[in-house]
Amino acid sequence: MGCDEKREPAGGRLRVQDIPALTQDHCRMRDPAEVERIINEFLIGGPERMQIVSDFDYTITKQRTEDGGAVPSSFGIFNACQSLPENFKAETDKLYHKYRPIEIDPHMPIAEKVQYMIEWWTKSGELTSGFPFDQSEIDQIASKYTHALRDRTHEFFADLQRLGIPTLVFSAGLGNSVVSVLRQANVLHPNVKVVSNFLQFRDGLLDGFQQPMIHTFNKNETVLNETSEYYDLVHTRDHIIVMGDSIGDADMASGVPASSHIIKIGFLFDHVEANMKKYMDTFDIVLVDDQTMDVPRTLLSLIEKHHKLNLEAAKQSSL
Repeated sequence: MGCDEKREPAGGRLRVQDIPALTQDHCRMRDPAEVERIINEFLIGGPERMQIVSDFDYTITKQRTEDGGAVPSSFGIFNACQSLPENFKAETDKLYHKYRPIEIDPHMPIAEKVQYMIEWWTKSGELTSGFPFDQSEIDQIASKYTHALRDRTHEFFADLQRLGIPTLVFSAGLGNSVVSVLRQANVLHPNVKVVSNFLQFRDGLLDGFQQPMIHTFNKNETVLNETSEYYDLVHTRDHIIVMGDSIGDADMASGVPASSHIIKIGFLFDHVEANMKKYMDTFDIVLVDDQTMDVPRTLLSLIEKHHKLNLEAAKQSSL
């Protein structure tokens, strides 16, 4: 047992039943005692040991909007650009209908799926080549969807910036769209890094995607270059909140030290009953049709509150 586990948070140990956001009907936990244990580790460690790892599509963006309007994915934003060649959308749709069922097939081994994902990514890159394109088109479409971020996303990102918590937005989608939405929504603060697939250009024409390829099954911290500035920032931060809307997102913290304390939050919206067991087995907290950032914000608020208590206690003991 580590020394942290023998310590108590300032103000005493917190119980799950005393956190209203975690006792609502739509908030489900397979093992509340384990969630409680990790939350108390977070309180002891404070903001300086925290990092956030989040998916983008339907995690930072909503799974449904109030008016029932569809929220496009990051690739959907790109596909809506008017200047794309006529056959582009038809060909990308064909690829989607071929490879998407493979991506979500519950019976195919991951190692086999990876080969198909590489194939999909390579063919998509070939399609996204050889014609002129201006980023301003993405910006124009993305500007229509800044309202589609989960409720209280602005406050959540402001909290993260204020507390100096590094935030990694991991997306197997299109990074150009992700960055555009976040920037135009005024949440792309200096502590936020986007790791995704970005367009590349050659001689003024699109030339596929930059390396490395980010797909559903390598979207984790092992793809961070150990010499990168971001790796230096987070490799000692062993208290992690992971957020996603699909089962594969739960592995986004793979590659962090085994001693890390991680809370995985899963946003479940589609086919709730059919998916519930799988989500409950995969995520620590499952939020059913919750289109807000209230639960992660609650965790940050508790961490900040106890951090202030710790500072006050240290100040008193030094007097």
